[in-house]
Amino acid sequence: SPQGSLLYLDALGAAFPGALTRRGTALLHWSPGCPRAPAAWPLPTLYCTPAAASALPSRAAALRLQLLFALRQRALHVLEAGLAAELRDALLALRTEWPQLAQELALGRLSPQPGLPEGVRAQLQALLTPDAARAAELRAECTRGFEGIVLRLWPQLEVVVVRTAHGAERLYCDSLSQADCRGLPFYCPFYQAAGALLGINLWPVEPAPQFLLCPDWAFYEFLPCLANKEPQTVLLDELWEGREYGLVVTAQPGEYRCRTGEVLKVTGFHKQCPMVEPVRRESQTLSVRGESIPEEQFWRSLCRTLRMWPGACLIDYICVESSLLGDSSGPCAPHYEVFMELQGLRDLSEGQRYKLDQCLQEDFPTYKSFRFKGSIGPLRLHLVRPGSFTQLRAALGSPMPMPRVLRQEQLLQLLQGSVIS
Repeated sequence: SPQGSLLYLDALGAAFPGALTRRGTALLHWSPGCPRAPAAWPLPTLYCTPAAASALPSRAAALRLQLLFALRQRALHVLEAGLAAELRDALLALRTEWPQLAQELALGRLSPQPGLPEGVRAQLQALLTPDAARAAELRAECTRGFEGIVLRLWPQLEVVVVRTAHGAERLYCDSLSQADCRGLPFYCPFYQAAGALLGINLWPVEPAPQFLLCPDWAFYEFLPCLANKEPQTVLLDELWEGREYGLVVTAQPGEYRCRTGEVLKVTGFHKQCPMVEPVRRESQTLSVRGESIPEEQFWRSLCRTLRMWPGACLIDYICVESSLLGDSSGPCAPHYEVFMELQGLRDLSEGQRYKLDQCLQEDFPTYKSFRFKGSIGPLRLHLVRPGSFTQLRAALGSPMPMPRVLRQEQLLQLLQGSVIS
């Protein structure tokens, strides 16, 4: 929607005066076969990163090339990523590959990249010129460590823009805010669902994103989340502040009354239009006996558990229902398996592992009842080696938010092969 793009640019420029500077934005986003920004945002002159880099067949290669071109531009004002996970993976590449990146900056020469078409390589190489001073600055800052590295490398940076900052992406935004991107605000401008742009965040400086649903961008219907009732759809003018609704949209040709699987909470109204906050994805509910533990509530139980593991820092996690394991789950009762990458702890005792199951029982009486009767078995917790979730995101093959409940057997096998404890 041109209207959405203009509203976004107006809100961004008003909140951050340098944000619309020519070549002042670096894009870190993998869009295979389609070299464009995450929401087809306008003004390509904003970007210092070449559009061709985002369309490479390899996610890791695309993010690394975009990072290299971002490093050339010291006077950045905006870092933009399709997903917070993409930004984090690019900054992980910075931690491991900064000597080689510095050498490429100094020489103005691309290193060999597997899968990079020769024509694209020549096009990108023509844009790269030697910059010994910037290479020396990169070496000096990375040698000092990576706490707050983003503002140290780009001291004029004002904001980090990401397409999604809620749900599964919240973990990545929080970890970046506390470490590499310390001191920078995160702005999530758009709400998209079912392949359509549906809402705009007009409040860039607010820490929690809320989106204004624009009436002429789609036809909206809402299913009230009411216990023990068969809900009837309501329209935009029938929403109540503070209540949760399942979203149904008609926006794309051939898609009529499409249930998006998204649950929204109405946070208020702006000029009579509702403002909403995405709460959860219905497809990411854990349920092996009909207990239905929502994504965001499992996350709260997990956060409570982490506070009982002194020194543990969560890098990433994913859940699996035991039915996906098939015969390998053995004769035990249906249960959850959780795969987790931790920093700060090499292993967990059986008592520590049980804390997560205990927190779930305390937070969800239905789960506790099934556990007491033995119809749900104890949760199994696995630790995976560093980098496992970076590989998993690459294997997903789509620039979409990470699922928190894994339902693909081949991806499960990838994680099982990464278990260290």
